[in-house]
Amino acid sequence: MKKTAGFTLIEVLIVVSIVAILAAIAIPAYQDSITKGRRTDAASALQGLAQAMERWYTEKGTYVGAAGTGGVPSIFPSKSPIDGSATYYTLTISAAAANSYTLTATATGAQAGNGNLTLSSTGARTWDRNNDGAISTTTGSSENCWETSC
Repeated sequence: MKKTAGFTLIEVLIVVSIVAILAAIAIPAYQDSITKGRRTDAASALQGLAQAMERWYTEKGTYVGAAGTGGVPSIFPSKSPIDGSATYYTLTISAAAANSYTLTATATGAQAGNGNLTLSSTGARTWDRNNDGAISTTTGSSENCWETSC
């Protein structure tokens, strides 16, 4: 009798099924990590825009005029990530008065279902987690911070 070297069909099927199970676990975890990274980048961009707003206020004595047409910042990039070709968040100055402002990072593209981030001149941070267009302002609400759990 001649012996042949190789794998049996059962062995190959077992390996393929193990790889499929590992991929079913790893791919969603990877995608969640990418989503969190993009949201963190948008939060950093909002903080950079807030610093630009403070520089504007120092020079002009008011926050009025920092936004161009449609609330698009005229003093800072209007997208996140700031560099690169892809845009996952659009930055806007949603309200600017003489002594206060509200900044918004609106999720777009692949991030669209992840909710919008806001930052006010008082330092209040909100994240519309359920993407319903309204921020819950109750004390202890999970939408009153940028973290996954508050």
